[in-house]
Amino acid sequence: MSPLDLLKINVNDHTEKKNGLTYLSWAWAWAEVLKADPSSTFEVKTFMRDQYTEMPYMDVNGTGMVWVTVTIFGKPMTCMLPVMNHRNQPIQNPDAFQVNTAIMRCMTKAVALHGLSLYIYAGEDLPESDEKEAPAPKATTTMGELTKKEDAPKYEKIIAKAKADETLDNSDASRQLFADGMIEYTSHCTTVAGLNSYWKSNQLQLDSLKVTHPDLYQGVLTKFQELKKSFTEKPNE
Repeated sequence: MSPLDLLKINVNDHTEKKNGLTYLSWAWAWAEVLKADPSSTFEVKTFMRDQYTEMPYMDVNGTGMVWVTVTIFGKPMTCMLPVMNHRNQPIQNPDAFQVNTAIMRCMTKAVALHGLSLYIYAGEDLPESDEKEAPAPKATTTMGELTKKEDAPKYEKIIAKAKADETLDNSDASRQLFADGMIEYTSHCTTVAGLNSYWKSNQLQLDSLKVTHPDLYQGVLTKFQELKKSFTEKPNE
């Protein structure tokens, strides 16, 4: 079996819809991966909370981001995903169960980057250019948070406080790490569909990055646009 065969597998009978999103059973997905390549592996990236404690997620202003790398046919593909609640909102101070759930969801999305169930996530989610984008919301958000229009004044105060906080350097470092990771792992994307899926998997963080650190967001966006253009212009073999 090859990556092309994974793309052809129909996963519809093993999915479930929640809050408008489609979820694939991670156990079924991993079983299909092992059928295709018994030597497949997945690895959860860990981060040091302090010099003694290793954590299975990256702390982002009190919320968590998990990173999972899936290797199939000898090729590693990495996906990132925030630890979210049933409303797909980042969770403050997530517990072990919530982190584990996010890890398995992230693993399933990393599997999709190899082809299996990719069509579930594929969509025109990557902005073509700044001119075509809808106006950015006026509400200012912290990393990974969702806001409503009526909450804008509250979050503007939060950001103003954060900018004066002594821990801002750590906050900036987290955002820089996220942006660098987004750019680094585009090397694993070989199609427009895969690129779009990768962008969509990190949509919440990207939307927040656009508001809090527009320069970092622009760097990520430019890289994605350049790759999408190169994939589109690539001649058919």
